[in-house]
Amino acid sequence: MRPEILYPLFAPVTALPGIGPRLGKLFEALSGGHVVDLCWHLPSGLIDRRYAPELNEAEPGRIATLTLTVGAHRPPHNRRQPYRVPCHDETGAIDLVFFHPRKDYLAKMLPEGEVRVASGKVELFQDRLQMTHPDHIGTREDLAELQSVEPVYPLTAGLSLKIVGKAVRAALAQAPELQEWNDPALIAREGWDTWHASLATAHAPGSFDDLLPATPARSRLAYDELLANQLALCLVRAHQRRQKGRAIRGDGRLRSRLIEALPYRLTASQTQAVEEITADMGEPARMLRLLHGDVGSGKTVVALMAMLSAVEAGGQAVLMAPTEILARQHFATIEPLAAAAGVGVDILTAREKGRARTEILDRLKSGESGLAVGTHALFQDEVAFRDLALAVIDEQHRFGVHQRLTLTGKGRAADVLVMTATPIPRTLMLTSYGDMDASRLTEKPAGRQPVDTRTLPLERIGEVAAAVARALDGGAKVYWVCPLVAESEVSDLAAAEARYDALKERFGAKAGLVHGRMKGPDKDRAMRDFAEGDVGLLVATTVIEVGVDVPEASVMVIEHAERFGLAQLHQLRGRIGRGTARSTCLLLYQAPLGETARARLKILRETDDGFRIAEEDLKLRGAGELLGTRQSGLPEFRLADLALHGDLLAAARHDARLVLERDPELEGPRGQALRTLLYLFERDAAVRYLRSG
Repeated sequence: MRPEILYPLFAPVTALPGIGPRLGKLFEALSGGHVVDLCWHLPSGLIDRRYAPELNEAEPGRIATLTLTVGAHRPPHNRRQPYRVPCHDETGAIDLVFFHPRKDYLAKMLPEGEVRVASGKVELFQDRLQMTHPDHIGTREDLAELQSVEPVYPLTAGLSLKIVGKAVRAALAQAPELQEWNDPALIAREGWDTWHASLATAHAPGSFDDLLPATPARSRLAYDELLANQLALCLVRAHQRRQKGRAIRGDGRLRSRLIEALPYRLTASQTQAVEEITADMGEPARMLRLLHGDVGSGKTVVALMAMLSAVEAGGQAVLMAPTEILARQHFATIEPLAAAAGVGVDILTAREKGRARTEILDRLKSGESGLAVGTHALFQDEVAFRDLALAVIDEQHRFGVHQRLTLTGKGRAADVLVMTATPIPRTLMLTSYGDMDASRLTEKPAGRQPVDTRTLPLERIGEVAAAVARALDGGAKVYWVCPLVAESEVSDLAAAEARYDALKERFGAKAGLVHGRMKGPDKDRAMRDFAEGDVGLLVATTVIEVGVDVPEASVMVIEHAERFGLAQLHQLRGRIGRGTARSTCLLLYQAPLGETARARLKILRETDDGFRIAEEDLKLRGAGELLGTRQSGLPEFRLADLALHGDLLAAARHDARLVLERDPELEGPRGQALRTLLYLFERDAAVRYLRSG
């Protein structure tokens, strides 16, 4: 139950004056649907309106707040001309200029002969001062309010600064004074104000320095958000620890068969990860462990070893992937290896229908099927297991925590292993996976070829096409990845189709196309034609980013590489260099490059160490975008910047642990205030884990 004191903050934005359903939708897209979201929508700039000269001293090009006497209006003779309102003070004259205004509105705002205050940019036109569409017009009484520093907020199409500023002020007026949840010693040491005062200060910058993340007001708000995050993770973890698990200990017979069947030896970090995971499964508490490693570091085999351990102990294990392509890819890898160990595997996605589906569900329910691979389809109510002992979740950031819990709820105290091919920087480990133990795979399997990475400007695309032709003639397979146009599949698809049409003219049937909007069977057919058939050049959107495995592919072209994130470019590059041939990755960029894009491409040329790349990506882009466009289930930080507030994160983690050691149910005075903090930052789910919550 959310505390009553927070009700005004969690009212819909449409409860604020002047925001109807139409504006409500725009505000929802800009910052979120609740009043509190506007409180978190901090200014990104400012306009200084304190400059208030007399007209003979007004400098063109500057924003000025002028006190003027309104002269006779000069409406235009035709609609294409501007409407001019001549004004003056004792030292000079200026025209206020409007295009397509409502005459009655101007007559009311600027009554002839009256004194008015206008604030906006002063310009010089044909040797006469003018101000086009003043930002603000008011009376003498409004002067003090207008002659101030105005915060500038990030905007979206359809919302002006005036509308957003007014809405934020209305939201701040609803913010209550809240009981202090921070340690008094920390507040004294950092020189922080209360939450309420810090929020007001952050929204009222007096200079550009006040917009920096390290100011006391912004640091305080960032710390509050990080503390809510760390406290929530500690509560989830304590809940996991309290939940009765069971010891899952296999006898090793199936795993030995698998190791004998492998055409290579496990790397040292694979062996260590298997030992960590099986030891964890053998404990009576429930396992929640993260397995993260670089592209191609062999996570699937480690996961299969853990799954076989569950089968040896008489249970079942499932591996769940976020997309059908990835689920089928895992199935293709796992099925022959499991068969060598003498275990059958079923696959369950939305595509399995009718009788085939019923048979799979029966095998899972009876326990005849020990291993299953699938997509979200595994969550569905009709899917039941005889004894689910281990759930492996791949690319966890694409699933919410609630989905993780739904799947584990299908077993009796099932253990959970989460995998990701995105190596996770230490700060993100703390904020996003702090409720898990972690195993890292740091080596590449033997025989992996280094990838030669080069950058070229887009105008050399003709040379690139010629190089692709030579590679195809030599029997290589080539990926051509099309640009990320925006956060929209539709425009990405248009870019891919246009490039495919152009390449098809040159390469004919050798060119294929795969994208996210294709139906499952069509997507699989396109991938199969590329992996096994006559298609040598696959034009693709980022649907191939994760998990697609074609060892013959040794060339990758990424068009408009400057539009992709560093981790994403690294993921894409990881699709080649999987066979014995030397591999080349060509990054085509649109000149001139911005500073961040140049740094990104430079790092990619220098290293293929995913952990270093992840750290650099965090510095360059911030955590919100680290795992691709913002569909990731990572906590979106609104106030904290993990690249800049790392020291605050460590302090928040330490504080959260200390608080829960002293007051595990958050029942004392500070504990009650911290409950409010959890609700304020919408970590409601964590409060449910308190026994008395």
